[in-house]
Amino acid sequence: MSEKATVWSIAQAKARFSEVVDRAREQGPQAITKNGHPAVVVVSIEEWTRKTRRKGTLADFFAASPLRGSGLEIERARGGTREIDF
Repeated sequence: MSEKATVWSIAQAKARFSEVVDRAREQGPQAITKNGHPAVVVVSIEEWTRKTRRKGTLADFFAASPLRGSGLEIERARGGTREIDF
């Protein structure tokens, strides 16, 4: 969150919710506190989409690993199944 993010108490945010939403869309994330402690952040849908967009596949992730080609070998235990009490 940027240094210029507006911080609202829950009471302020409830009373001026439309303004909180407008500012989130126009100025960026809006922090809301509960009992003086940071609780949530209101962001625009564009910001949310940008932050949560998947950046490639799992295969891409492993292909880009700095361990790829390092010669690291991991052995899997061959002990069979484990008993679990429910």
